[in-house]
Amino acid sequence: MKPDLKLIIISPNREKSRKLNRNLMQNKNLRLNRNLEPDSNLWLSRRPSLKQSPYKEPMNMEPESLKNIFDKVFTEIGQARESVTPKLAPQEVGSILTVSTGIANVSGLPTVGFDELIKFPGDLFGIAFNVDEKEIGTVLLGEYSHLHAGDQVERTRRVMDVAVGEELLGRVIDPLGRPLDDKGPIVTSKRLPIERPSPAIMDRSPVTVPLQTGIKVIDALIPIGRGQRELILGDRQTGKTAIAIDTILNQRNFNVLCVYCAIGQRASAVARAVANLRERGAMDYTIVVVTEGNDPSGLIYIAPYAATSIAEYFMEAGRDVLIVYDDLTNHARAYRELSLLLRRPPGREAYPGDIFYIHSRLLERSTHLLKELGGGSLTALPIIETEAQNISAYIPTNLISITDGQIYLSPSLFELSVLPAVDVGKSVSRVGGKAQLAAYRQWLEISSLPIHNLKSSKRLPDSAQGWMKIHEK
Repeated sequence: MKPDLKLIIISPNREKSRKLNRNLMQNKNLRLNRNLEPDSNLWLSRRPSLKQSPYKEPMNMEPESLKNIFDKVFTEIGQARESVTPKLAPQEVGSILTVSTGIANVSGLPTVGFDELIKFPGDLFGIAFNVDEKEIGTVLLGEYSHLHAGDQVERTRRVMDVAVGEELLGRVIDPLGRPLDDKGPIVTSKRLPIERPSPAIMDRSPVTVPLQTGIKVIDALIPIGRGQRELILGDRQTGKTAIAIDTILNQRNFNVLCVYCAIGQRASAVARAVANLRERGAMDYTIVVVTEGNDPSGLIYIAPYAATSIAEYFMEAGRDVLIVYDDLTNHARAYRELSLLLRRPPGREAYPGDIFYIHSRLLERSTHLLKELGGGSLTALPIIETEAQNISAYIPTNLISITDGQIYLSPSLFELSVLPAVDVGKSVSRVGGKAQLAAYRQWLEISSLPIHNLKSSKRLPDSAQGWMKIHEK
């Protein structure tokens, strides 16, 4: 069907164009004369008329139907408005009184709880440490240079937690779960509080499975079992971190996950340790939690607790986990700094009175669970730095009494190039032969027998017979 064509005259003169078009509309029988001389100021345009297509019905909207549509729409809006009932949620808001090095005193939060997270301006969070009658001493967990007195703070009604899961394997994070390795964001589906109660006594299983460090003097004389807490202590630059890193590297074929927690370490030392783990392929089963020496004391304080919660997630899933705290000396110093700034009374060596408790509740979370609870284990290797070989100082003696043994590294042996510089006279494992391999236990049984009993024994391995000949000489 060909559309009818209408003649439209377009002229630069608007009035003249309107007049000519009006005349054309009045005289429908007017046709264009071929002999008409065209005017240079006129243009003839032919366009199809917008007639209604025969295949479509004409759109005839009755006023009554339009009214019904409007009534229906307004009725639905009214029903939706009635179904929504606005709720008023009360929110406690306070203000900052003072800001100091790593802490802030806050007022105006009457029902805040101990260890509760408080939100500060700039997406900064803090932990309520001192809950007094008129003010709250808060430990800040990040950069606080933008805070000023009078800024508004809010309650979060939750405690500090950290992301956990398989997605953390091979990553380098801070205690807040933020990535530090430029590998993109970490997306996990579960979070755990950093402060959790340790497993009950009846939920624990004896330590019987050895955890091989790959260092013969330790595996033979000072055995470490899965679920044990073995302290590594010694003066600076005696190889404490090297033993911990070697232990992580040795777990490659033993199906043991590892968590390395660097507490207030130099950035160069942490980068060197991470590069060593990545070069040897150990980052596939390792998670690194890092706080540097220039980080706020609040981040350094929560670092080992966050790392332990990450390790506990795998332990409760039935896995064997090794965690290294490098080192708890910096952790104790950070807690001492926070306590003195919060006006807590100092004790021995200016440490607060609960310095023993913050380490005991941390290390008590390392254990070996029953098979009914998954049978997982968490082995802890805390590191402590001594000064001038003084192992009777406050923090070393605290950790010695908390843990299940210690490995002491002597600077004298280190200077004599005896590596690792393990002083077997001052080192001990309170688990003993239960965490040794069968071959080591067999050798200990043979070496403890008198020589005449060895000669009369008919069932001796070839290695034992060779040892007898050496002993006779």
